[in-house]
Amino acid sequence: MTTLFKDVFILDGERKRAQRGHLLVSKGRIQSVLELSETPPAADKIVDGRGHTAVLPGFVNAHTHAAMVLLRGLGEEAPLMEWLQKNIWPVEAKMTAEHIYRGTVSAILEMLETGTTCFADMYFEMDGVAQAALEAGIRCALCRGLVDGPLQPDGTRKIDRAVAENLSLFEKWHGREGLLTVQLGPHAPYTVPLPDMKRIAALAAERGIGIHFHFLEVEWELGYIRDELKLRPEDYLRETGILGVPGAVLAHAVWMDPEWADETDLPRVTIVHNPCSNMKLGNGVMPLDAWLDKNVGLALGTDGASSNNRLDMWGEMRSAALLHKGTGRNPTSTPAIDILRMATFEGARAFGFANKGLIRDGWMADLILVDLDQPHYIGADEDNLAGYIVYAGSSADIRGTMVNGKWLYRDGVFPGLNKEEIMRKAREARNAIVS
Repeated sequence: MTTLFKDVFILDGERKRAQRGHLLVSKGRIQSVLELSETPPAADKIVDGRGHTAVLPGFVNAHTHAAMVLLRGLGEEAPLMEWLQKNIWPVEAKMTAEHIYRGTVSAILEMLETGTTCFADMYFEMDGVAQAALEAGIRCALCRGLVDGPLQPDGTRKIDRAVAENLSLFEKWHGREGLLTVQLGPHAPYTVPLPDMKRIAALAAERGIGIHFHFLEVEWELGYIRDELKLRPEDYLRETGILGVPGAVLAHAVWMDPEWADETDLPRVTIVHNPCSNMKLGNGVMPLDAWLDKNVGLALGTDGASSNNRLDMWGEMRSAALLHKGTGRNPTSTPAIDILRMATFEGARAFGFANKGLIRDGWMADLILVDLDQPHYIGADEDNLAGYIVYAGSSADIRGTMVNGKWLYRDGVFPGLNKEEIMRKAREARNAIVS
């Protein structure tokens, strides 16, 4: 089936200005981008934008823990380790595979409604996450969170079992239906012993698997790496072998010094900025503006809903753009178009999704439809639309979310998903673990 977007504004993170024209989608891909003056081709379905609609690439949430929507509101306004140890980990210990599945499906509703077409998820019981993503038709990058812990009842190490689960996850789900990729997920330097981190990185390099992990989210991690591991943080990345894997995704990196890039080769590294979670947990502000000048990938994520507390990538865009202008006292920093690129193309590239995140002939038709017929878009045109999107718009303006040319959300409706049933079962899961 073909879908024609007629008379729309077309914008992505590599366009200096938006283009007003027509966009034809066929067989899950963008078939052609036409000028407004060209005669639009025939199509099975026509979305007439009438010059008041924008088509953008779908957002990529490059770091989250989707099922943590069930933990939203727990331990509010507490420091990171207190929040984890007293409020999150004890509740997570009660979560079953069914709870993870139910939480993830609920999170997918939230993400589709706010324009996310792909999310990178780190948690446990990840088969349920994979199944939820396939059922919904959304793209997902999966990794099993790997942490050390006490010996298991059968005498095996917890992290050994988790690594085996992560490798099994890769064998079972990587590449499925073109919607899923799988990475290895060592949680953080302080939860994975150094020898195990080296082993995980070696496995990733040997098997051609990416790595997704938390790095320097909080300031005390600097002291931990230097005092306990006897390494400079930049040397930690080298000595563990993380820089040698096909793609390393470092979530947060609040306390990572951009000057490291002058002495460390980082072209296969992507840093995922999570501005709202970092602010809410009081972890500091990642120096994004300085990183924009370095040879490193930069993407955006929400983190889990229990620390953000939203899964709204549009909110992350606005927060990132404004936060760094304010802290740097520089209104020219973090341009809106760079923020849009971070929220779309860079996240897709980091997790191995080729031809996604830009509007180009032959690329994946993972798109969002934005209603510009609103008071806050008066004055928007080809030259300034990126600024309107990032600073004036919000996810409330989204009228449709499409993956592979198929509508997963359209005007308040989720075709193929039973919203009421999903929410009912998510409430039951929440009540079961929080009581």
